This record gives sequence, structure tokens and C-alpha cells, in this order.
Amino acid sequence: MKQAILALLVAGGVASADVTTFDSGTEGWSVSGRDNLSPVGGNPGANMDVEVIDVFGADIRNSTAAFTGDYRGRGHLTFTVDIRIDSINMFGTEVSRDLVIELRNYDTPNWGGFTSIYAHLGTLSSALTSDWTTFQAVLDTNAVGLPSGWFGAGDEDPNTFEPILPPGVSVQDVLSGIDEISFTTFVPGYFFGFTNFIMAVDNVGFVPAPGTGVALLGAVGLGALRRRR
Repeated sequence: MKQAILALLVAGGVASADVTTFDSGTEGWSVSGRDNLSPVGGNPGANMDVEVIDVFGADIRNSTAAFTGDYRGRGHLTFTVDIRIDSINMFGTEVSRDLVIELRNYDTPNWGGFTSIYAHLGTLSSALTSDWTTFQAVLDTNAVGLPSGWFGAGDEDPNTFEPILPPGVSVQDVLSGIDEISFTTFVPGYFFGFTNFIMAVDNVGFVPAPGTGVALLGAVGLGALRRRR
């Protein structure tokens, strides 16, 4: 299995693990609303194997209570997903798409509307990720400012037009009420054309980040942390 792993800010703390393997169903996950499961061919076992046709992007999302709510003070969470790409096709041509992890709050304190924080995970394509590939990012949920490698959205910079957190909205405001967690090709600030995705997803969710300092997890470390479901 190939690895495409991003390690971000880590400090001390404790959090619970919640990773869906699809052996017991979808547990609230879908890919842009599609939630077909295959009992074999995953990494290992069952997996979410979908075709998403004529969409602007693929959105691996969950809005159930197990993956949302108040993220503040939950320690250092490693967000993780295994993805296999059979095809990303735009007007008959295979293309690549960037992947981010985005935590979305639709009614943010001090703002009253949508905000999010997100981190880049890597690149999806039939050439680069035709085998199962693990993408990860680590977040310090106690952070006051944006941790290294994380960005904010909900407003835009008046000069660069890049997405930013609105004035007066902190990372802790966003984390106080996460309504949706998403591993997505909808990178904030970008627009996309109609695209077809044939892909599979497995082992998606979060686990506690181990130790202190900056950590890079490999397949062995991740396997020790996953809670099989």
C-alpha cells in the first residue's frame, strides 16, 4: 500500500478514536451523497465503492454525531482516510484533483454563518493513487491560532480574494460546533468543471495523535491505533 501522509502540529493531549471500516455499514459516510458498499476489495474487507458522475468534486463527508460536535479540548486528532482512484475524468481526459480535510461549522459564534478550517492532504489521480493510499493530517484542537499547515475559510481577503476566517472568528469558534467533516476535492477558493469520479474509500475518520512534537505516522503506527468496527 502506498502512503501519502502529511504531519502537522502535534502537542500533548488525549482523544478517542472513531474510524469507519465499512464492515458494519456506512456509519453516516457518503461520497457526494453516494454510499454504495462492496463487501470485498477494501483495505481490507468492505469499502465504499462509488461512481460520482457529472459533479464539480468528490466530497467524502459525514454529519452524524459520532464525527461532529464540539471539537475543542479533544487533544490532537489524526484525520485519516484510505482512497483508491480508478478514474477522475473530465471531458474524456484523466485529471488529478487536490484533496483536503475540511471541518465545517454552519453557524459559527461571532459570525452566524459558515466557516471552516482545512488542510491539504495530497493529490488524487488514476496514475498516482490507483492503489490504496492513506492520507492523514494532525490537528491540535487546543490551538488558539491556525496551526501550521491549516487554513481558514468563510470570508475572503479583500486584496488576494483567498479564503480566510472572518474577522473576530477564532479557530476555537469554528471548533466549538463542527457540523460536518469532509475529505474533499472542493478546495476552498477554487472552482471546478463537471468531472466523473470512480473511486473507493476505506478506514475514514480520526484517531488520537501519538506523543508530542511533530509526528509522521506510517502504516504500522496507524494500524495499532485503529479501532476496527
